[in-house]
Amino acid sequence: MAELLAPVPGGTPATALLDDGAGPPLLLVHGSAGSPADWDGVLRGLGGFRTARVRRRRYLPGPGPVPAHPVAVEAADVLAVAALLDRPPLLVGHSSGATVALEAAAARPATFAGLVLYEPPLPVDGPVGGGASRRARAALAAGDRAGAMRIHLGENAGMPPALLEAVFADPAERERLAAGADAQFADLDAIDALGPGTDRYRHLALPVTLLEGADSPRHLRHTLTALAAALPDARRVTLPGQGHTAHVTGPHLLAAEIRAAAQRAFA
Repeated sequence: MAELLAPVPGGTPATALLDDGAGPPLLLVHGSAGSPADWDGVLRGLGGFRTARVRRRRYLPGPGPVPAHPVAVEAADVLAVAALLDRPPLLVGHSSGATVALEAAAARPATFAGLVLYEPPLPVDGPVGGGASRRARAALAAGDRAGAMRIHLGENAGMPPALLEAVFADPAERERLAAGADAQFADLDAIDALGPGTDRYRHLALPVTLLEGADSPRHLRHTLTALAAALPDARRVTLPGQGHTAHVTGPHLLAAEIRAAAQRAFA
């Protein structure tokens, strides 16, 4: 595994992890409060590809306040990393990382061979998450970072109750999530700032696979319905028995759908 450093005009270089392997390129963008390591299980089912995993700057560890940059900053990172690959990659994003991927592709469609978007949150009819987000922000404002993340993961992301309990029963994981709460809600603020609706994606003629879990929250599935209506070449796939965390609970299912999307994109 190697680290890619991609120059970004006027800013700190974007970074990504380039996995060993040969074949068509995949570019992965992890979701909120996560890291490239979230995709380790999925990558075990993706042999035969050369995979780069973006390290999202909003979630990089370090001192100081969380940067309140717009989605466009992270979309520029994705474009910079893609420019280092030997051909246009299949761009795969999960959760808020899928929103970043969508914005990158909308800005420069020819950079990519196709898209896989696993439940991107978007302000289709109003702020992402609605009442759950308001409750989570109230907990954050009261200084309860772990409580804010528990509300967000349980209600906005629809994490299965057993998994949610296991995560928050682990002191190290609970502390990690609490430490990432400011970045998580800065991420949601940036997405809400895109404004409501999906009309800005109607020009995006790339082949797009829209992934959803059969057990995912209603607001995420509603977003996919709006995107499916707006995108000219979209295919919608439901993962049986999964929610918003199939990269953890069903990585083999996720890998199989990425393979199917790659066949379509690289045909």
